Amino acid sequence: MEYNKEVTNRLKRLEGQVRGVLKMMEEEKHCKDVVTQLSAVRTAVDRTIGLIVAKNLEACIRESELEGGKAEDAIKEAVNMLVKSR
Repeated sequence: MEYNKEVTNRLKRLEGQVRGVLKMMEEEKHCKDVVTQLSAVRTAVDRTIGLIVAKNLEACIRESELEGGKAEDAIKEAVNMLVKSR
């Protein structure tokens, strides 16, 4: 799978969010604020996983169709990846 700019930019934003959380902890910010930011990081990670799985699924279905196969196997694999990520 080719990882495009959209995915790499999301990960760079995530990296910045994590650094921000570390800075908040160093500055002894209130735990509620830290947890709020960590929840935002988790949501961003989950969305990035979803994007990667969706892009991979698209590519696998196209490849399967070109080879005369069934898309069902690619869909099952994508669902398994999402389940394992939780």
